[in-house]
Amino acid sequence: MRSLRCSPISRRRTLPELGESGAPLAGAEAHFRALEALYAAAPINRIWDSRLEIPESGHARISFDLDERYYHAAGAVHGTSYFKMLDDAAFYAANSLVSDRFLLTTGFNLLFTRPLTAGPVTAEGRWVSGQRRVFVAEARLIDAEGEEAARGTGTFMKSRIALSSLDGYRLPA
Repeated sequence: MRSLRCSPISRRRTLPELGESGAPLAGAEAHFRALEALYAAAPINRIWDSRLEIPESGHARISFDLDERYYHAAGAVHGTSYFKMLDDAAFYAANSLVSDRFLLTTGFNLLFTRPLTAGPVTAEGRWVSGQRRVFVAEARLIDAEGEEAARGTGTFMKSRIALSSLDGYRLPA
């Protein structure tokens, strides 16, 4: 079995983020903003024009636009887009509850309810259960008309990867 080795990541100092009151963010809010930065820094997200928001613990929302680049041969959005956005929304809803470790998807069930075509889509994720090692979260895709296009449920497990070791996860200084 081949092991993966990661190169050391340089720690970047950033200016403190400020909340609405002008005070530096701390605690859960700082963690949510750092997760949003981690999402934005992931190379895979150069393919999908998307934005993550974590409004509160256990909830995540991803806004994105789809166009013909994401279509399969029959002229609708390919299932990879459904899976990616549902998995990400559920993952970040669950990881919003864990401030020290990166979670890993261990399983995901997906139900397609209607085809997606070009336009804006929102993935809404919500934590369902689990607080120690394994978490369950669900997500749904909502199209521009407000109709559900898909839903999914995932299980996520704490990894050995410290969030603080990941390039992109930046807590306010």
